[in-house]
Amino acid sequence: MAAKKILMLVGDYVEDYEVMVPFQALQMVGHTVHAVCPDKKAGQTVRTAIHDFEGDQTYSEKPGHNFALNFDFAKAKADAYDALVIPGGRAPEYLRLNDKVIKLVKEFDKAGKPIAAICHGAQLLAAAGVLKGRECSAYPACAPEVRLAGGEYVELEVSGAHVEGNLVTAPAWPAHPTWLAGFLAVLGTKITL
Repeated sequence: MAAKKILMLVGDYVEDYEVMVPFQALQMVGHTVHAVCPDKKAGQTVRTAIHDFEGDQTYSEKPGHNFALNFDFAKAKADAYDALVIPGGRAPEYLRLNDKVIKLVKEFDKAGKPIAAICHGAQLLAAAGVLKGRECSAYPACAPEVRLAGGEYVELEVSGAHVEGNLVTAPAWPAHPTWLAGFLAVLGTKITL
């Protein structure tokens, strides 16, 4: 298996599990992951939020960990990477206001490179205009944005994931096993036991 180079777009209050688990798991199987945040450099951190599903009308939110960035956002160029990961949480709602973030997402999609987005990550996909005519899962509260962007919202169990071409999406962190497995398949990663 050829190791891939993956860009991960994060920001303050990214969902804790949705940034930490894929960041570590993708490295564990041999890929390089550069986690970046606009206006921040390698060694700086972003705060995370832990979202739990505790029977309320929506998820609860608790303080998470500080997540250390390992690459400078200003140096991130889509053509230097094989794939893109967009975690959820609150970060996508304001990252989508950054023109360079939107440009990066568009460039990855235009090149047909694998894109994995989970939970509120669909907000970046919608803002970048890459969902028209495509199926996309996301946290259910993001369904209107998927539809308004011309996409077809795919309703799944919280542990499910959806793969369409280069796009791998899921509703929330309980989907990590299926979401990451789908992303690894799109990347061409083979794991043998």
